[in-house]
Amino acid sequence: MTKDWVVVASDLVKTYKMGLVEVNALQGASVKIARGEVVSIMGPSGSGKSTMMNILGCLDRPTSGAYTLDGEVVATMTDDQLAGVRNRKVGFVFQSFNLLSRQTALFNVELPLRYAGQVENRRARAAESLKAVGLEDRMTHRPTELSGGQQQRVAIARAIVNQPAIIMADEPTGNLDSKVGREIMQLLLNLNKEIGTTLIIVTHDPMIAGQTQRIIRLRDGVVENDGVKNGGAQ
Repeated sequence: MTKDWVVVASDLVKTYKMGLVEVNALQGASVKIARGEVVSIMGPSGSGKSTMMNILGCLDRPTSGAYTLDGEVVATMTDDQLAGVRNRKVGFVFQSFNLLSRQTALFNVELPLRYAGQVENRRARAAESLKAVGLEDRMTHRPTELSGGQQQRVAIARAIVNQPAIIMADEPTGNLDSKVGREIMQLLLNLNKEIGTTLIIVTHDPMIAGQTQRIIRLRDGVVENDGVKNGGAQ
């Protein structure tokens, strides 16, 4: 059976110019991720993890190489085109939550819909996303009135409200204690099981990576190992 690949990236090269010096962050990295898969990206500092995440999440373009996200060729898009694809097809969960402190949880979750020009059922969809992460009783609370774990749940609700093709989670438990971190990781895995969300988790934590189906290891800008794990998320 042919796999339904949601991410197909081939020979990605990313070169940054710093004055007269060129830094090769990616040097021909290739990766495929199937729809509904749970994948972690690992590697030492300077391996290209953040650059890979930025390209897969449509925050940046490769210097060369090909990238298709959910059937759309995105590697050569303009900044405006990338922004449109990013809003429709990618949900982000960051270590620092990135919530608007003066707005309610409901407003924060509505943001991707507002950016997309969605008017009809916007509030109802945001409320449904908050319910999915167990925060139906915190919709009118502001981030300063929520715990760290609750703030990350709001961020996850915001990430899924547009029903994106992928969720990119960058060290999603990094600012949380171990107990709350386990709860957040379990929530992400449950979303994968219940609604088929494709998860790409950038982490340095072997405990987090150990819960994913596959670990993609980067070193010196290339994919060093891309193997299917045993005993990861199902």
